[in-house]
Amino acid sequence: MTGGPPGGTGYDLGVSTGRYHSPRRAEAAAATRAAILATGRRLFITQGYAATTVPQIARGAGVAVPSVYTSTGGKADILAALLEPAVADPLIAECLAVIATSTDAAEIIRLAGEGIRRTHERHWETVTELFPQCQFEPGTADLHHRTTKRFQAALAQIAGRLTDLGAVREGLHPAEVHDLLWFYFGAAAWPALIRDRGWTFDRAQEWLTEQLTTALLPPSS
Repeated sequence: MTGGPPGGTGYDLGVSTGRYHSPRRAEAAAATRAAILATGRRLFITQGYAATTVPQIARGAGVAVPSVYTSTGGKADILAALLEPAVADPLIAECLAVIATSTDAAEIIRLAGEGIRRTHERHWETVTELFPQCQFEPGTADLHHRTTKRFQAALAQIAGRLTDLGAVREGLHPAEVHDLLWFYFGAAAWPALIRDRGWTFDRAQEWLTEQLTTALLPPSS
C-alpha cells in the first residue's frame, strides 16, 4: 500500500493541474473573430480594401482596435482569412481525385467544368469582389500570386491527366493543354460571362466545357 505525503489522505483526487480552458471564453473569441471577418468583408466590398482601415473594422465589429490584431491580425490577414474558404474548399480535392482515376477525356473535361463552376458559384462574392482587390495592394499582392498559382496547379494536374491518356489533339504539348484549361476554366472566364455578360452558371458551364472539349480533343470519328 502506497502512502501519501505526511498528513495527506493517500488518495489521488484526480484534480488536473493543467491549464483551464473556458468554453465561454472560446465561444466569445470565436464570436469576436466572426464579427471582425464579417465587418471586414462588408467594408472591403462596399468601400474597397485600400479605403478600409482597421479602426473602421473594429468600430463596425464592436471591439477595440487591439482586439482586431489579437483575433485576426491586420487587414491583409483578414482578407486572407476571407479567401481561405474558397481556396481550401474540399470540393477541389474531391474533383481532382475523381479526375485522377477517370480514363475518359471528355468526362474529365466535364468533371473539371462542373467542379470549377460549383466552387465559383459557392464562393462567388469572394471570387468576384474580394480576390481581385488583392492584386494591386502591396500587403496582399503575394496572396493574390499564391492563390492564382494554386488554381493553376490544380489545372496542371488535369492537363497532365489528359496528356498521360494520350487523348488530346496531335501536336498539343502539355503546356498548351494547361494554357487552354486556364483560358476556358481559369479565373477570368467565369466572371466575364456571368458577371459582365449576365449569363447563368448553367449556360457558362455548358459553353465553356463545349469550347474546351473542341479545343483539346480530336474530332469524333
